[in-house]
Amino acid sequence: MALDPIGAIQGGGGLSVQGVTGTGYLGTNNISGATGTSDGNGFATALTGAVDNLQSLQSTSNQLAVSAVTGNLDDIHKATIAATRAQITIELVSTVRNKGVDAFNEIMRMQA
Repeated sequence: MALDPIGAIQGGGGLSVQGVTGTGYLGTNNISGATGTSDGNGFATALTGAVDNLQSLQSTSNQLAVSAVTGNLDDIHKATIAATRAQITIELVSTVRNKGVDAFNEIMRMQA
């Protein structure tokens, strides 16, 4: 039984459901989350991409904040959203770092 897309339904208002694209951090051949290698390069690549993204968000937030202060920004919402995205991303990275340190400390407490 085939189902029509949402946009094809009568009275759907012209809306349609589109596909979801990946972030690109882990590559296109890594659908299940496993890299197939045990050397940690996949994790390092994902971590590097996340930190680069964080730095990009912070830079954008700082540029928009300077533009807002100097009066060169037409839409203050852009600066507010950029600052909030940077703040939430920093909190996420900090939480992941803390969990990593906790896991390392727990491993170090294990008896051989």
